[in-house]
Amino acid sequence: MKFTGSDISVGGLFGFVIVLTLVEMYISYIHDKKIYTKRDTWTNIYLMTVAVVINLGMKTATFFLLEYCYQFRLFQITNIWVYWIILILAQDFLYWFLHTVGHYIRFFWAMHVTHHSSEHFNLTTGFRSTVFEPLYRVFFYLPLAFMGFTAMDILFAYLVTQIYGNLVHTQAVGKLHPWFEYIFVTPSHHRVHHASNVRYLDKNMGMVLILWDRWFGTFQEELPEDAIKYGLTTQPKDTGPVNIIFHEFIALKNDVKKAPTFMDKIKYILYPPGWSHDGSTQIAKVMQKQLRDEENLKDSETVQSEKQGLKQA
Repeated sequence: MKFTGSDISVGGLFGFVIVLTLVEMYISYIHDKKIYTKRDTWTNIYLMTVAVVINLGMKTATFFLLEYCYQFRLFQITNIWVYWIILILAQDFLYWFLHTVGHYIRFFWAMHVTHHSSEHFNLTTGFRSTVFEPLYRVFFYLPLAFMGFTAMDILFAYLVTQIYGNLVHTQAVGKLHPWFEYIFVTPSHHRVHHASNVRYLDKNMGMVLILWDRWFGTFQEELPEDAIKYGLTTQPKDTGPVNIIFHEFIALKNDVKKAPTFMDKIKYILYPPGWSHDGSTQIAKVMQKQLRDEENLKDSETVQSEKQGLKQA
């Protein structure tokens, strides 16, 4: 069996991630940091295994669909450096868009939610895959084929950026140099993404570059005064292997069933998580506005109190 340079590169990168994971596990154990638990880690591995099986099942169809669309490419980039730079940038932007859809449309959130269901945050959390994503991910990357990028190169670029995305699932690294924090997704940025705090919901969607979030309004810095709580706003009571994948589909089905009108049923499917026809639950943006209003009011009251104190003095 002959291995290509791409095979060796990807294999080496995956091996690097596994070694780092084992090191993080060891450090967590000897220092009793409790970053890992057996049940949570095995759940992460289980979800990764299911995603790998689906990925393998979809691999041929994904490849041929990209190759088919490549025939209708609008242009061809001949300079190899320009080719790879544009491919990585375009692929990373399309991932940001795919990821954002997974947070802002509840049907897709029902699939993506598995990745956020852990109350722990470590390198194995990156393996806690959105197991059904391979069924629809290719449609978000079709523009790359029309831009003149081959199927093999698109898949290779995705693997490389995915590995980078795995590496930022860690609490072992604090904030990095400001210029790096400004341009790239860092562990600090991604800790925010996995938080269930109202301030942090639906933020920092990027895989490699955080610039997309800064430019399109989905960026949030990690703040020391708002300590991160990992997981979902409402954790599933049953964390068994089947329910961890399907619990949000079940909740969505129940909400659609109780919706009084046909349009409300459609809204439950297509509107962001948290939307409800009777206002009993709120979407993240509404809760974040309420939080800002409360903080602004508190700040205003503090200023008024300080002014009053100065007058009395």
